[in-house]
Amino acid sequence: MRADSTRRSLSLVRNLGILAHVDAGKTTVTERVLFLTGAVHKRGEVHDGTTVTDFDSQERDRGITIFAAAVSCDWAGHRLNLIDTPGHVDFSAEVERSLRVLDGAVAVFDAVAGVEPQSESVWRLADRYGVPRIAFVNKMDRTGADLDAALASIRDRLHPVPLAVQLPIGSESGFSGVVDLVGMRALTWSDGSGEMGSSAVPEALADEAVRRRRMLEEAVAERNAAALEEFVERSQLSERTLVAALRELTAAGEVVVVLCGAAYKNRGVEPLLDAVVAYLPSPSDRPAVGGTDGTDGAAGAAGQRAADPAEPLAALVFKVQATGTGRLTFVRVYSGTLRKGDSVLDVGAGRTERVGRILRVQADRHTEIEQAAAGDIVALVGPKHAVTGATLAAPDAPILLEGSGGRAAEPVVSVAVEADRNADTGRLASALARAVEEDPSLSVRTDPETGQTLLSGLGELHLEVAVEKIRREKGIAVNVGRPQVALREAVVSGVSGFVYRHVKQEGGSGQFAHVVLDVRPLTGTVGDTGFTFESKVTGGRVPREYIRAVEAGCRDALAAGPLAGHPVTGLHVTLVDGATHVKDSSEMAFRTAGALGLRAALRASRLTLLEPVAELTVTTPEDGVGAVLGDLAARRGRVTDSTSRGGAAVVTATVPLAEVFGYATRLRSRTQGRGVFTMRAAGYVAVVGG
Repeated sequence: MRADSTRRSLSLVRNLGILAHVDAGKTTVTERVLFLTGAVHKRGEVHDGTTVTDFDSQERDRGITIFAAAVSCDWAGHRLNLIDTPGHVDFSAEVERSLRVLDGAVAVFDAVAGVEPQSESVWRLADRYGVPRIAFVNKMDRTGADLDAALASIRDRLHPVPLAVQLPIGSESGFSGVVDLVGMRALTWSDGSGEMGSSAVPEALADEAVRRRRMLEEAVAERNAAALEEFVERSQLSERTLVAALRELTAAGEVVVVLCGAAYKNRGVEPLLDAVVAYLPSPSDRPAVGGTDGTDGAAGAAGQRAADPAEPLAALVFKVQATGTGRLTFVRVYSGTLRKGDSVLDVGAGRTERVGRILRVQADRHTEIEQAAAGDIVALVGPKHAVTGATLAAPDAPILLEGSGGRAAEPVVSVAVEADRNADTGRLASALARAVEEDPSLSVRTDPETGQTLLSGLGELHLEVAVEKIRREKGIAVNVGRPQVALREAVVSGVSGFVYRHVKQEGGSGQFAHVVLDVRPLTGTVGDTGFTFESKVTGGRVPREYIRAVEAGCRDALAAGPLAGHPVTGLHVTLVDGATHVKDSSEMAFRTAGALGLRAALRASRLTLLEPVAELTVTTPEDGVGAVLGDLAARRGRVTDSTSRGGAAVVTATVPLAEVFGYATRLRSRTQGRGVFTMRAAGYVAVVGG
């Protein structure tokens, strides 16, 4: 493809993700999108295990999305690169890796439940990466479905400005279509063929449609200068002005366009696709990506790269997958053109990789292409060492993209794993290393006391899926120990003016470093995580390079606390004074002093153990509330909210993560199989008695 046509087509590309809480219907929405765009010729169903994006055997067995799946399709002359993301809290790291490379997203909400816990979590992740969104309120055919209630839920819990561009026709089981408030027409779907028809707005809804169109125009005019000018002159907005203003406001994150439908019954998906094209930005609409040259130079030393095929190559690895035929490296190309056979530089590792093949991805099926240009999301065959977060760039124009190589989510649950047969021990070690390579939110280590191999992850289900994948794909029988949570240690009350002198003389030049440290909790609230360091040394008593060494030594000391050897968190350290020796002081000496000094200061402080907690949202019939509350109390849970919704009780509680293991089975037995729960991480709290 010629470069000029590639540049022109860049505005016809949409890179978007589907975000939602588990069971909100996002995979069904994705399947309907693929069917309507002609990418598949038969509608896949989650309950039948026939969906395109949930192609893994575990996803089909469990009926949930576990791994982010990329697919490509075409609509109205535009190419849509779409990623269906997981909705379960244990796989939120998979969502975050996908959001890093997306230009827009569709957030799917349940019309009955509104904003649910994981909806809120993924929304915050999208906020972090500045991803523009539109919303789709799904399941409008369910009993209790209410678009206005869903809008209020979005407004109150997520705090955007939701602007509904549709009005439902019919309610609950009678939902048959929508009134398009932008084009002022009725869109309906037949029960038989599911085809969309367009007609005049029904007379019974005409007044309400006019009222809501007026509210939409006023809300847009308040926030967009061009729309305001036309509104003042004409007292109304044309369809073209309204669409253009909504597109600008969506790209800026000032509003969220809201549509509705019932994807399972094939209603509302065509307008959703039109909205993706109309309101979500193309790669050329997004700001240029910035980065460094990959050395220790100042940020931005390599400048920025615009979404232009003629620019030098810059691509980000967001997923690595091992398949039966080899290793796939999924990348988003931000600038330049990547061709089959090219050699690219892994900037962070300083290693050159060769691109053997470039694949257009359709979940578990792939089509080979000759090249990928700025804006494309593709899979590469050939790179052997590039990991998630790596930047691939032109060797003669390196750039390390901002945010690449960031820290993976910190594991909170661990299990001991071992091969059932001694002969499989080496194969298991290799399989675990490959699992960590594919999913950086997993980690593997050996317990120094027991010698056991510990696999750590973000939740019980996360680890269960990882182990089962090894069993199925590698054919290794694996024994798994009881899950254990990752405890932390935190300072309750610290020390001030703690003096530590490191002196070592063994012939020749020795080591000398004198430091004075203040140690205190990070914010004064036990349970906050993180570490900060500052220096108040004056008069040059400690050179700047030695101050950096002290900070590095303090970070070394955080790995094992004095209480039980758990990592220390929620700590602020201040270097208030120090002294040097003209010959024996060095960066190594001050790093050692920082590490040993902080360890000694922590032993002199009062510390407590912290344990991870989760926020549980339990939905149960009214007659099961008592049993649920009693069980939560037995698990050291603290109830924070209790409401009624659609004839059921919804109880929200904060529970120690160690007490959540096996909760699904207990909840089913306490509620005769009618209770369900969702969970999300809620930080750390002090262990009672710790």
